[in-house]
Formats: sequence, C-alpha cells, structure tokens
Amino acid sequence: MDHLSGSVSKNLMSIIIKTAAEIEKMRVAGKLTAEVLEMIAEYVVPGVTTNELNQICHDYIVDVQKAIPAPLNYRGFPKSICTSVNQQVCHGIPSDKKLKAGDIVNVDITVIKDGYHGDSSKMFAVGTVSQYAQRLMSVTREAMFLGIEQVKPGCTLGDIGHAIQTHAENNRYSVVQEYCGHGIGKSFHEDPQVLHYGKPNTGVRLEAGMIITIEPMLNMGKRHVKVLGDAWTVITKDRSLSAQWEHTVLVTPTGYDILTLRQEEL
Repeated sequence: MDHLSGSVSKNLMSIIIKTAAEIEKMRVAGKLTAEVLEMIAEYVVPGVTTNELNQICHDYIVDVQKAIPAPLNYRGFPKSICTSVNQQVCHGIPSDKKLKAGDIVNVDITVIKDGYHGDSSKMFAVGTVSQYAQRLMSVTREAMFLGIEQVKPGCTLGDIGHAIQTHAENNRYSVVQEYCGHGIGKSFHEDPQVLHYGKPNTGVRLEAGMIITIEPMLNMGKRHVKVLGDAWTVITKDRSLSAQWEHTVLVTPTGYDILTLRQEEL
C-alpha cells in the first residue's frame, strides 16, 4: 500500500532525472507548499479542530494559489492535508476533535501546480508544550537537516539514512521504518524510496536532477507502529509521542537545494 508518505516496498527502481524546465516547475510547487505552512501557523492554537485547519488550507490552495491539494482523494484519502497529533505518526485524517494546549501536531502539505508536486511537513506546538515534547520535535528537525546535508551527487541513500538514524538513536529516540521519503515530480510518489535508517555507502547513488523528500518520523518510545481502523492513521504501538518534519530536496551539481524552504528557515 502506497500511502501519502512512501511505504516501504521492494519494487525495482526507475528514477526520473528532472529537466531544467521540470525543476523550475518543482520550484514553484515547492514554494507554494512552503507558503501554505507559513499561512496556517497562526491558526494552530488551542480550541481549533484539525478539520478547520484542513478547510483553511484547502481554500488557500484552491482559491488563492489556484493549485490542487494532492492528498484529497489520493487512493481514497478524504481530506486535503494530513494532521497527525501526539502519538499519531503520519497520515492523520483531520477531524472535529479540538486541539488542546500541550498537543503537538504535524501538518503535512502537498500541492500540485501545473502538474508537479511540492511536499513538506512541519511540527507545531499547540500552546505551551512539555519540555520532552519540544525536545522530540527539535531533535527530529535536526535529524532531517542532517540527512539533507548529506545530499550531493555521488552520495548514497544509505548515507542519508545513517545520518538521521545516528542522531535519533544518540538522543534515545527510535526511527519509524515502515514509512519513508520518496522521489517526487509529476507523480506524488516516485522512485527511489528514501529510508531514514541505513548504512553509509549503501543503496542508490544520487545524481544531479533527482528530487526526493526527506521526512523522518521519530518516536519517543519504540519504533513499532500500527494502522488504525480508518486504514490511514498510523500511531505508535506503545502510544509514545511521535514527530516528523519533511522537505522536498533537489540534488544539484554541487550539493542540494531545499525546494520547500520556509522564510523562517532562511
């Protein structure tokens, strides 16, 4: 089952190297994706429902950006964004449940513009959160950037996974293994699969023109997860907190370019 984050499978690779024209379209889609996450930030407050966040994002993507929210109806997903709260790892379906102070929530946005996808997610603290929740969010974000910093032609996917896994485990967190990053372009999910664990110098070697997502999910407890009865929402088996961050990353001739970078990260 290919969910909204890539789920790990054993298919043969057919990696698409993007042309200069395609890269420009990916830049536009990436910028729009970043803008949705910037726009929604002020609304993520105690008392808001994730359905309300979904509606605000949907209207912004459709009416303001004149773009398409990729998750809506993707393999039957019923909403325009994913909202994963506390022990939810990924693919949380927006609902009428209100967020409360102390919650942490991942908002995952994928925008299609002119046929090309941008994909990014960010953790939000709802009101004031515990120090341990804040630390989990911070370390997960650091792990993502350590993975991104590996990216350059000739580096391997194993190098990316190893950097993420090492930072997570050094901080006593576990890495979810069932879901991964992925190639992205005209399709929401393309090859290769980008695992967030691994051994250096193993796996696919990156080439300029590849575009991938790097989107580690770290758990405060054990790495094991399960899918709820809605067939989408993934939670930690031990109900421990989970955090995820995601960016869409272009492999350039000399390194990397984050296509979904937000103003706050510049």
